[in-house]
Amino acid sequence: MATWGKLNKMDVCELGDNSCGEEVETGEEIIAVSSSSSAEKVFDSITGCLQDIIITEEFEHLERSFMEKHYLEFDDSDENKLSYTPIFNEYVNMLEKHLEQQLVAQIPDFNFNTFIELFMQNKEEGPLDIYTILLTFTEFTAFKEKILEYRAKKEGRLLDSSQDLVVKCLSAVSTQPPPSQSP
Repeated sequence: MATWGKLNKMDVCELGDNSCGEEVETGEEIIAVSSSSSAEKVFDSITGCLQDIIITEEFEHLERSFMEKHYLEFDDSDENKLSYTPIFNEYVNMLEKHLEQQLVAQIPDFNFNTFIELFMQNKEEGPLDIYTILLTFTEFTAFKEKILEYRAKKEGRLLDSSQDLVVKCLSAVSTQPPPSQSP
């Protein structure tokens, strides 16, 4: 059972007719006491909206363009350079702002910072792809890992196992009867 706590509708959102996912009525306060509470429905609706946004070509292009522009700045050393900080801030400002604008267009009164806080408190309840994206906004090490992974892939150091998957039939299907054995 999730520990949702108390949500204020103005802090998180007020879902209306133009929201993605299912429409959820909210009151002034939502107290979540079970897995089917209004708060969880709101949370699920928002994460569904986020998933819809992060798979769009527009979001993928923004993220890919950013990575392409900055990946050579980062190296795999334990020491972080001062130049990383403004790059991280630019990433957060650009991608978080894009997600927030998209969500506000679909969910009036949405507050992204409150949602991130709530999501991180209940991360085991949310989708992994959303957790990963949100973590790159809040933790520099997650952002650095993401950009270093991008660099490794660009430089051919990261194996793409999806290209190596081959399905082979282990036994041939024959339409002929098995050979008879003669003594």
